[in-house]
Amino acid sequence: MSMPGEVSGVKTEPMLSVRELSVSFIQYARGLKQQLLEVINGLSIELYPGEVVAVVGSSGSGKSLLAHAVLGILPGNAIVSGDMQFGGEILTSKRQSTLRGTEIAFVPQSVNYLDPLMKVGAQVKAAVKQGSKREVQQKIFKRYHLDKNVENLYPFQLSGGMARRILVAGALVGNARLVIADEPTPGLHPAVVKETLHHLRELSDEGRAVMLITHDIKAALEYADRIAVFYAGTTLETANVADFSGDGSDLRHPYSKALWKALPQNDFVSLPGFQPASGELPQGCLFAPRCHMFKDLCKEKRPKERSLRGGKVRCHYAT
Repeated sequence: MSMPGEVSGVKTEPMLSVRELSVSFIQYARGLKQQLLEVINGLSIELYPGEVVAVVGSSGSGKSLLAHAVLGILPGNAIVSGDMQFGGEILTSKRQSTLRGTEIAFVPQSVNYLDPLMKVGAQVKAAVKQGSKREVQQKIFKRYHLDKNVENLYPFQLSGGMARRILVAGALVGNARLVIADEPTPGLHPAVVKETLHHLRELSDEGRAVMLITHDIKAALEYADRIAVFYAGTTLETANVADFSGDGSDLRHPYSKALWKALPQNDFVSLPGFQPASGELPQGCLFAPRCHMFKDLCKEKRPKERSLRGGKVRCHYAT
């Protein structure tokens, strides 16, 4: 397995680079006064060709919003700042529209992304960019254990698991260089889960970049190269999978260590407190109210991301 930024030992540029991304939404308060609700702040992540980066964190930490920001599918009241690049070029709205569904494939979290008025076989065929559309569609259906007659069904006629397999199939039949999979496996049979994640791993081994958004840390550790830990709309740490081992001492951020120790196969110790809600974020470090390393500086100043021991961390006192 190559280091980040390398393919077979050769240095490469990031396929996707997101630096200091912030996303806010315009909302109307009492008296029709506008207010900004910031949900992502200072979020940074990079994906290189040939790797799977798993994005983990609790609900509301900004995982899906990152995907939507990269794809350019945020609602109209969103205000986005920061730097996003794909293949070394800035992701403008026009470029996002061109790349979406071609160079960048998306496996959405909700089955509502399926067209309710179109048979699912036709929807998957529409995503095929090379070769015989019918042959490719039938091959991917067979791979995901979908009977031949399923292609003639409409989304409302599918079970939840079948609908999710259709979403995965539709996203993976093309030749996208970047695949963003947002919780692609809930509701699937364990064998299909393994097949889906193995397929994502195969895509990265072919030189593509894969962002796997998941709550399943166990699956992330098995199939990913690196893990980005999200919290309250920012990235607290990006670490190699190998750092998640033993007593967690190779990890850098207290939150990452707490996640590791909370797993059943480890200490199974829960972390007191809750992730702050958008609009109620502390001035300094977002994790400070729950951190055992808390000092005055944590309350006063939000830490910047820095490189440390082969990973990246956003903590004043990580060593």
